[in-house]
Amino acid sequence: MQAKLQEQLSSADAEVILGRLPERIRTALIDRAAEIEYPIEAVIEMAIASFLDSEALGFADCKPGRGQ
Repeated sequence: MQAKLQEQLSSADAEVILGRLPERIRTALIDRAAEIEYPIEAVIEMAIASFLDSEALGFADCKPGRGQ
């Protein structure tokens, strides 16, 4: 069975990720999502993508190593 690829993080996946993060990071992501009025899954995606590529807005834009 082949896994279905998604372009964006689902809200269920975001909840799993949040549940595994340290409290201070989880709180910071939730606060940021509220501040910019974005879904938490988009904020998590942007945080990971910007870690990998400082020029990326999300996973679709991410080209690791480009922004360093």
